[in-house]
Amino acid sequence: MSGMHNTPLKSRRVGFYAGTFDPVTTGHLDVIERASRLVDRLVIGVARNPTKNPLMPLEDRIACVKEVLPIVHARTGAELVVVSFDSLLVHAVREHGATLIFRGLRVMSDFDYEIQMSGVNRRLDDEIESVFLMASEGTQFISSSLVREIARYGGDISEFVTPETQARLLACLKQQKHTIKT
Repeated sequence: MSGMHNTPLKSRRVGFYAGTFDPVTTGHLDVIERASRLVDRLVIGVARNPTKNPLMPLEDRIACVKEVLPIVHARTGAELVVVSFDSLLVHAVREHGATLIFRGLRVMSDFDYEIQMSGVNRRLDDEIESVFLMASEGTQFISSSLVREIARYGGDISEFVTPETQARLLACLKQQKHTIKT
């Protein structure tokens, strides 16, 4: 979503929030909204990341993120952009003119991993800062892997994802079951 800005381009704060978003959860949306309040432009980077073997195709993951951006834009006024990337995070961040990497933290194990990533990213580019946002109380327990697991066994995931994301995820699971049977 492009917005009109009176702020000169050089003084605009640009952030980058990356993930696989397989699927995008209400926890991700919480971080997107909160991060967008801190910057003029937030780039949401959907990682191709084939090593994670995502269930949902990249196009579906991007579509799910794009579907929620008008709501976030209306609440925050930030310019929001969705891109895919298949590179080092710092390369994608630089490519999109960002200087801040936003990361959501749910539990202490997230912190252990993210502090390592932050250190490496800082070594690769010392002009990029990592900003950690603690998960809101209602989203601390939500993860994409748990949502996929609940959906895979027929549980109700409507509390954790948008209706559009739920429909896409269930369609992917149905396709996967069909492919496995044939």
